[in-house]
Amino acid sequence: NLFDILGPVMVGPSSSHTAGAVRIGRMARALLGQEPVRAQLHSTAPCLHQALVAGLLGLSPADGRVPDSFRLARERGLSFSFGTCVLRDVHPNSALIRLEDAGGGQLEVGASSPGGGRIRVFQVDG
Repeated sequence: NLFDILGPVMVGPSSSHTAGAVRIGRMARALLGQEPVRAQLHSTAPCLHQALVAGLLGLSPADGRVPDSFRLARERGLSFSFGTCVLRDVHPNSALIRLEDAGGGQLEVGASSPGGGRIRVFQVDG
């Protein structure tokens, strides 16, 4: 289809490093059900971090503020940290996200961004 040829509407640099990673963050935020206040992001590809944080803030892949996600997160009180991890049998652009909301609710989500803005969830709370 046309989407496969043109790809998603987004800011750069790539659909797997931006559009898919933003969608992973947005999905994790939605599953948490509240505004996250703490996030630990462990990924196989550190280039995903900026877009993951943008998604946790609720930004869309086409939002011009995606490159400013770290600053926006600090302004909104989202504490975040990064690490790398080894995840077996997943796409190279994958992340494990641990979230906490102000009420103490927690969530752990693992997902991959294989390209074209698509995501593949491989873990929710274990």
